Amino acid sequence: MKKIIRFFVRNIPRPILIKMSGLFSILLRPFYYGNKVECPICENKFRKFLPYGSKAGENRLCPVCLSLERHRLIYLYLKNHSDFFTEKYKVLHIAPEQPFLKRFKKLSNLDYTSADLVSPIADLHFDIMKIPLEDKTYDWVICNHVLEHVENDIEAMKEILRILKNGGKAILQVPINYDYAETHEDLSITDPKEREKIFGQYDHLRWHGLDYPERLKTAGFNVQEFKISDFISNEEIEKYRLDPSEILYINFKD
Repeated sequence: MKKIIRFFVRNIPRPILIKMSGLFSILLRPFYYGNKVECPICENKFRKFLPYGSKAGENRLCPVCLSLERHRLIYLYLKNHSDFFTEKYKVLHIAPEQPFLKRFKKLSNLDYTSADLVSPIADLHFDIMKIPLEDKTYDWVICNHVLEHVENDIEAMKEILRILKNGGKAILQVPINYDYAETHEDLSITDPKEREKIFGQYDHLRWHGLDYPERLKTAGFNVQEFKISDFISNEEIEKYRLDPSEILYINFKD
C-alpha cells in the first residue's frame, strides 16, 4: 500500500489528485483509521497522514482534504490568532488551495474571490505581476507558494501591496532554503530537470533564502513573524504534523 501511495503522489500532478480526491479519500481512509494525528481543517483523525512530495516524505498529506503542513499552519493562525472567520472582510485568494477554497467560499462574513493564471476553478485569471484590479480593494490577500514560480517576485509583492487596503494583511508563504542567506535565482535556467536540481522543483525559478522577510519589506510591507513554537505547543505540532521550522510571515500595509 505504501508503495502504491508513493507512486500516486510522486507521479500524478496535484491538480489531477485534487479532482480524484473524493474517490482517493474513500479508498484510502480504511488504511489510516486511528487518532494519532489530526487535521485542524477538516477535523478528521488518522493513525498518520499520507506520504507526499518528490521524495514521498512521510506523514504529510491529509487523506480527506489534502492539506499539507503549510495549509494547516495557515488555518490555525487564521482561526486562533486573527478575526478572519468573524469580521467582514473582502478577500482575494491567489492560486486557491483545495483545503481552503470551498470552506472560505462558505463563510458568510467574507466577500471572497479566487484568482489564478489559468486554473478553471478560479473566479479571476491574471498574471500577479500585473494585477488588473483597483488600488486598495482588499482587506486580505492569500498567496501561498506562488512567488517562487513568477519571473519577478518583488514586482508581484508590490502589486499585492497596491491592491490591499490600508491596514490590510497578506499571507505570502514560499518554500525557504535555510542554507541560503540570500535568495538564489537564475532566470537563464529553463530546463525543467535543471530547475528541479537547483531550485527543488521543475517549475520553480528561485530558492528563497533567509532574506525573504527583507524582500517583503523591500516591496513595502510591514512584516510580522509568527513562529510556531511561540504559539503552538510541541504536542500540537506533532498532532497536526506541522513543520516546526516554518515561520509564517504576516504582511501588513500601513
